[in-house]
Amino acid sequence: MFDEVVILAGGFGTRLSHVLGNVPKPMAPVYGKPFLTYLLRRLEQAGAKHIILATGYRHEVIEHYFGNRYRSLRISYSREDKPLFTGGAILQASRLIQGTDFLVLNGDTLFDIDFEALCAFHTRCDASVSLALREVNDTARYGAVQTEGDCVVAFQEKDASAGAGLINGGIYAIRREWLQGLALPDKFSFEKEVLQAMAGMHCFCGMAFRDYFIDIGVPEDYYHAQQEFAGLFPADSDLFLDRDGVLNRRIEGDYVRCWQQWEWLQGAQEAVARLSQQYVHTFIVSNQQGIGKGLFTMADADDIHRHVQAEVEAAGGHIDAIYICPDLKENNSPNRKPAIGMALQACKEYPAVQLTDSVMIGDSVSDMQFGWQAGMRCIYLTNDEPVPAEVRDYTDLIYTDLISVPV
Repeated sequence: MFDEVVILAGGFGTRLSHVLGNVPKPMAPVYGKPFLTYLLRRLEQAGAKHIILATGYRHEVIEHYFGNRYRSLRISYSREDKPLFTGGAILQASRLIQGTDFLVLNGDTLFDIDFEALCAFHTRCDASVSLALREVNDTARYGAVQTEGDCVVAFQEKDASAGAGLINGGIYAIRREWLQGLALPDKFSFEKEVLQAMAGMHCFCGMAFRDYFIDIGVPEDYYHAQQEFAGLFPADSDLFLDRDGVLNRRIEGDYVRCWQQWEWLQGAQEAVARLSQQYVHTFIVSNQQGIGKGLFTMADADDIHRHVQAEVEAAGGHIDAIYICPDLKENNSPNRKPAIGMALQACKEYPAVQLTDSVMIGDSVSDMQFGWQAGMRCIYLTNDEPVPAEVRDYTDLIYTDLISVPV
């Protein structure tokens, strides 16, 4: 699987405008989430590392929603100041690519192929471009692709009398240096001015798939996606974690004031890494009134948290953000648990977060009240201590420690 993927996300969505209004097509809501999130989830599962979103129309909507990361994926943006068509968008985005080869996907199409198989095929063929082809019973709507063995030799226009065959599935593996070495204008169609015009002149290969395929650019299929995605994708969730007593050992009567005092609870580092792989975002929310008492500083806490994030990443997980409240308990701060200020801050900085789909894991009454007030599912960790009666009023599940929490 190639590390880098370009997703074409700059389309206007003209055919869906009466349904979506001014929402960019890749952000069209499907089963409660923007369509683009489903592409990103599949790419993450396949092993991609870096996504370049080629944005244009209403680019700010996409950039604000996803920021620079989705789960474990790093996200960059190649913004079109004016429409460049598919070819210009791919060429511009390719300048952010570091590797030899990369994948390209259309931001309004889900073709649920084996990405690793396509990448291996592309490498074996030593192709300039390899296409994921879809076997269909009727090519009339799309136009057919002609192949000889593994080679793509021609593209046929749409034909109402056409029958079964192969169509262009809109996923390409491309050799970066080959693309950048072509004499191409800034604005061009990749399908017409590269694939159709150069078929037979360059090494274009095609791999056929019969996997699930849907193009939401057509209203009828957009409505189909609303029902079909429920079976294809489980609901997204975000994870909120308390810190002391959940991740690290508490210091009785004191605070963890520096990294040297940090001690992971047994297995907690690996447990966080394992859990974070199953959630869209992972956050730590922690009351730290020791700062308000002047016992240590925000800089000390930041240093601790840099180490925590690094060690979780080294274990294969991710912590997207860490929120702490330094305010004293008696100040009744709206950011101090059980108040939900830190959860609201996460929502502001990560607009994709849905608190009612989220999970809170903690080891105190205030943790459970925090999660309950925010509408989350709440998991209480006992650490082999008796469970306070009050906790049960706010708790959905109870486990001994973080290792015990199932995915």
